[in-house]
Amino acid sequence: MDLIQRAKAYLIAIENGLSGDELDDWYAPDAEQIEYPNLYMPKGAVRNLDELKQASIAGSKLMKKQEFILKHAHLSGATVILELVWVATLAMPAGPIPAGGQMKAHFAQFLEFKKGKIFRQRTYDCFES
Repeated sequence: MDLIQRAKAYLIAIENGLSGDELDDWYAPDAEQIEYPNLYMPKGAVRNLDELKQASIAGSKLMKKQEFILKHAHLSGATVILELVWVATLAMPAGPIPAGGQMKAHFAQFLEFKKGKIFRQRTYDCFES
């Protein structure tokens, strides 16, 4: 499977509720996730694999469902660059958004692969307010 197809399969797995230890199939043990500052994470975040797993579990409790709409995908070496629109239906309130309401973000994501697994993920989120 080429890396763009692997990245698309990863997005589908996330849409289908992948979280916690299930992420081991997708991430290298030394993975690092960088989330740059945005509306909901003003200081951004840097997470190792264990922290990423914990965040995914917390996110799965917050969201009833989520969808990624892929606008563009590009490959540069072993890095897949994605332009996406993310839409989540909330299971519980988040800030001004009630349970059942939707969050929407436009973002760019850079997935760096090593031996078929993500070892560095950088995300630039732009949430709609």
